[in-house]
Amino acid sequence: MKLNHLTFRLLEVFSCVVKTGSVTEAARQLHLTQPTVSLQLKRLSESVGETLFYSDKKGMQLTDSGYIVYAAALDMLGRVNDLQDQLDSVQEGQQGRFSIAMVNTAQYVLPRLLGPYSKTFPDVDLTLEIGNREQVLQRFNQQLDDIYIFSHPPALDHAAAARFLRNPLVIIVAKDHPFAAQEKISMTTLLQERFLLREPGSATRMLFDGWLQTQGLQLNRSLQMASNEAIRVGVAAGMGIAVISRHVIPTGTVGLVELSVDGFNLESHWHFIVRRDRRLPHAARRFLTFADAELENCLDPQYVCHETDQLLRALASTTHS
Repeated sequence: MKLNHLTFRLLEVFSCVVKTGSVTEAARQLHLTQPTVSLQLKRLSESVGETLFYSDKKGMQLTDSGYIVYAAALDMLGRVNDLQDQLDSVQEGQQGRFSIAMVNTAQYVLPRLLGPYSKTFPDVDLTLEIGNREQVLQRFNQQLDDIYIFSHPPALDHAAAARFLRNPLVIIVAKDHPFAAQEKISMTTLLQERFLLREPGSATRMLFDGWLQTQGLQLNRSLQMASNEAIRVGVAAGMGIAVISRHVIPTGTVGLVELSVDGFNLESHWHFIVRRDRRLPHAARRFLTFADAELENCLDPQYVCHETDQLLRALASTTHS
């Protein structure tokens, strides 16, 4: 083992190969040739004295030693980036970079915070990724981002979560639906209708399915749809009824009616999620601090929760902060 032969360039090339899952793609992103990337990986493996990858049907996979080196590489490269950010901050003002990955429904909420934040910190380089819950969870497991937005956070030891917004669920119908004029209606009656639903595993679907099970109820008819927008349009067009986040329905939306349903009072919370085992960049910390201070100004105050400061304090007490 010759760890004194390690260089930041070797770690950078290795991290890029892990993230892209391909020597070819890593070479393209780093503006190197494929043989050069392969040689760098060989040198790194020789330096640590361990095999870092193996191949299977899914392609290149990290060995146990590879995972350890990858975690160390992310930490060291992150610290170098932070050092540069701190120096830039002294010379040119507040700068930095970080990334956020959020589930689809959060796109109706988070931009209200990101707009004012970007105006306040115009020199911060922010990357935003949007996907369904499974896709964002996969990004979390691969450590591809700094902050994650879930309404149903992963139950993992290395996930630290802070609620910032209540997420009430409502049942909607088209304005010309026979139920739209009723002041109160039972869930038993509603279950005779067709429900438009997101894919299994989505937070809203998980919460609703769980609630039905506790009530001893089940859907008779349903239709799975790819997005909240598709569900909203489908309900307005009379395709069925739906359980959806109230935040997904913009103020002044026409064509939809929110029903008052006996015994139905479901809600979750939007969470900021970070990894306890990954150092959070200064820019990401600044965003969380800014968000907590501006929640009432950017979002509906009646739904706001303040736990972000607790999250920052928890991170400050970890060895990786």
